[in-house]
Amino acid sequence: MQGLVQEIIEGRRLIRGDDLSFFRTISLKDLCRGADNIREELCGNSIDLCSIINGKGGRCSEDCKFCSQSSHFHTDAKEYSLLHRQEILADCKKHADKKVHRYSIVTAGRDLNEKELKEVCLAYKMMHEECKIDLCASHGILSDQALLALKENGVSMYHQNIETSIRNFNNICTTHSYEDKISVIRGAQKIGLRVCSGGIIGMGETFQDRLDMAISLAELEVQSIPINVLMPIKGTPFELLEPLTEDEILRTIAIFRFINPTASIRLAAGRSLMKDSGKSAFRAGANATITGDLLTTSGHNISEDKEMIVQMGFDI
Repeated sequence: MQGLVQEIIEGRRLIRGDDLSFFRTISLKDLCRGADNIREELCGNSIDLCSIINGKGGRCSEDCKFCSQSSHFHTDAKEYSLLHRQEILADCKKHADKKVHRYSIVTAGRDLNEKELKEVCLAYKMMHEECKIDLCASHGILSDQALLALKENGVSMYHQNIETSIRNFNNICTTHSYEDKISVIRGAQKIGLRVCSGGIIGMGETFQDRLDMAISLAELEVQSIPINVLMPIKGTPFELLEPLTEDEILRTIAIFRFINPTASIRLAAGRSLMKDSGKSAFRAGANATITGDLLTTSGHNISEDKEMIVQMGFDI
């Protein structure tokens, strides 16, 4: 293990076709220690913090089986139209004042219509001019022209999760395809936007599916990889799935670090499934997190997150 760690630090990259079966059986302690060494050597000691606002809720046309906001399922998710830009700006200022590094509007739905795109662009323009914070965006399957409009109004990173492996994708969603998501990622990269893309574990996928997702993200050269852990939501098709154990979560995070050694491995939904808000994950390769309220599951207090991170010896 230590030999592989050193090879990765010196430039080796694990690729599709490599025998990665050892990731399943190697001791979790050794795996996490190795991932932490890679993180420290290639990414440094800083933890990146980002926060999001759910800019439009519910009534989503897509049938993603994990999501409470889909109109295909009956859940208690709130439904509301796009928030006014002044409300979004006020929330962004609050997070900028708390020294969060990145802020993103996230909207339910397949994409944005022309009116919504114009409104979010005005919001991003105001935030870019008035807030000292990097701006990300998450608005579904957008055209290259729409992505360019976001960039021109201050957005520097676009979020588009691939969710799972290409093999497993149709078990998760049927109203859009894995290829649709790849097209958006490539489009964002083409115009100079950085990309945030990851997925959700605990949706009934195999160990090989998780490896495939990690390798696919490496092949896409994604800079920020959010790892969500499924929080089964009543009313969705996945409501009865058994939550993952903390050991399974930590093993996955560590594997993603080995395969994506220079990316930001970002903790997202599901931190509450781990002890101490996922404290151990920051010693298993993670070096970023979403903080504050998440979309449809409880988030984590920004001040408490910052205190924990500093106490662990990390920089913010």
